Amino acid sequence: MCLAHLPEADRVVYLATLSPGADIDHCGTTFPQGILTQLLNALCDESGCPQIGSACFDGATFTGDIKFDGATFSGPARFRGAMFNGLAGFGDVTFNSGVGFEGATFNSDVVYRSATFTGRAGFDLATFASLAGFDGATFNGPAGFAGAMFNSDAWFSRATFASRAGFERATFTGSVGFDGATFTGSAGFDEATFTGDVVYRSATFTGRAGFDRATFTGLAWFGGATFNSDAWFGKARFHGPAGFDGTTFTRDAVFNEARFEKVSHVGPLLCGGRVVLDGAIFQEPVTVEIAARQVSCARTRWASTATLHLRYADLDLRDAVFEYPVLVAARPDPFHRRSEPPALLPETEVVSERPGVRLLSVGGVDAAQLVLHDIDLSGCRFAGAVHLDQLKVDGWCTFATAPTGWYRRLPWRWSRRNTLSEEHHWRARTAGSSARGWTPPQLDAPELKPAAVAALYRQLRKSLEDGKNEPDAADFYYGECEMRRHDTLRPFGERTLLTVYWALSGYGLRVTRALGWLLAAMAASVLVMVLWGLPANNPKPQTTGQQVGAGQDLTLTTDTPDPRNPTSALTERVTTERFEKGLRVVINSVIFRSSGQDLTTAGTYTEMTSRLAEPVLLGLAVLAVRSRVKR
Repeated sequence: MCLAHLPEADRVVYLATLSPGADIDHCGTTFPQGILTQLLNALCDESGCPQIGSACFDGATFTGDIKFDGATFSGPARFRGAMFNGLAGFGDVTFNSGVGFEGATFNSDVVYRSATFTGRAGFDLATFASLAGFDGATFNGPAGFAGAMFNSDAWFSRATFASRAGFERATFTGSVGFDGATFTGSAGFDEATFTGDVVYRSATFTGRAGFDRATFTGLAWFGGATFNSDAWFGKARFHGPAGFDGTTFTRDAVFNEARFEKVSHVGPLLCGGRVVLDGAIFQEPVTVEIAARQVSCARTRWASTATLHLRYADLDLRDAVFEYPVLVAARPDPFHRRSEPPALLPETEVVSERPGVRLLSVGGVDAAQLVLHDIDLSGCRFAGAVHLDQLKVDGWCTFATAPTGWYRRLPWRWSRRNTLSEEHHWRARTAGSSARGWTPPQLDAPELKPAAVAALYRQLRKSLEDGKNEPDAADFYYGECEMRRHDTLRPFGERTLLTVYWALSGYGLRVTRALGWLLAAMAASVLVMVLWGLPANNPKPQTTGQQVGAGQDLTLTTDTPDPRNPTSALTERVTTERFEKGLRVVINSVIFRSSGQDLTTAGTYTEMTSRLAEPVLLGLAVLAVRSRVKR
């Protein structure tokens, strides 16, 4: 029924038949200025608010300003394909059943301030040419804005979405405000386009939040927002600045393959689950501040300089691409919000573990541009990385250590030293029942040969030496030699030499081992000297000659007899005097000096052996001390 075309008398008669709560059907009707007001007045109750049952305005055209303010629709309301050429006022409207504005066109401002939608609210494919105001609106049922076009500003501040909110493929040309909004159900902004600024300040997302393939051309501000379920930003495009200052993710925050073109600061944000940046691209210099249980940067591309300040996180850098220097550092103190007023972020609500950062893998990474500061590297897998010799390890970075304790079989005891997780995995695979204390590999860990592990040790040793970290570099030299010693592809002679080197002094790095062998060698030398090396008595010079007649020259010859081997019982040879002489001979031999003591043949050869072997052992002990105190 077209009220505008009815004669005045007929229109009055029709309106007189209406009462509050009546059903109306005006599909395709054109409402000039004032006609809708007459219709609504006929439906007003004693309070002056329109009470409408079922309403159908599909395809209707509203040429002037309209006001449904305060109206209540007790039945379904349909405005599909309707056109609003003037101001459309739906403030404080209550829709007790479903309402459909699918395909509607709002050519002027439309206001749904504090409106209540009890059933489904459908705005799919609707066009908002001017301001769209949904401030304080309550959507108790599903809200659908899929494919909607917002050509001007849109405001959903403090709006409540109790069920699913669907903004998939929606286009926002102007500024958009969701600050203080509450999304109790899932929120879908997948493939949405935000040309202007969009603000989610202090918004709360209880259900899943989806921003997959969304495009943010202007400012995208999520500061202070809370995501109580998974948040998905997969393949999202941030062409302008993006702010996550004080954003809290109770579960996972997924930014896989997202693109950050002009983002200079991400965070500080909190995440109780994983922050996934796999395949993401950072075009500009950026500072990332994250407190999370896990941070995954697999295949992330850093096209400019970057600084990652992390807390609590297990970090994965597999196959990441560093085109410029990237610093990864553990933040020692809690994060503060950068916006005013600055406030301490409540980390205990998200994470409760120690705040250290653990690096899990740098496989496939060109480490020449990577700088690590105060990072736990005990579980890091370095296999597959290149230019590890140029990796910069700064601050207090810790590595895995060899297991300690005593064993019933060789080796009886492992010396404490820094190791790589790859050596742990190799020993756990090959040692069998004697692998106690060595960390077994995970299922996806590659099975490396000793030569490959030795190469990792060699490159990282060079990196530590360049950083003037000589003590830790010495541990990696030990690990390199260990792997070379166990490499069956190396020549047998080389492995034998390394075994002797290891047994005598721990590759020139174990002071106690070298000193122990030195003392044992000296004790054995002293014992040999006491028992067989010292003569029974010190031979005295004897002068001999031949008697001649008077006036003839006398020739005398003075000579020292050869030392005489002792012939007494062995127990009788062990005396304080002989021990003192033997000790003096051995000590002199350690420093390449001859004692001047007359020795038996056995003693002479023992002294020669001591002068050859024991200074070497002393030198190995000095070398081991030097490797631990070298600057």
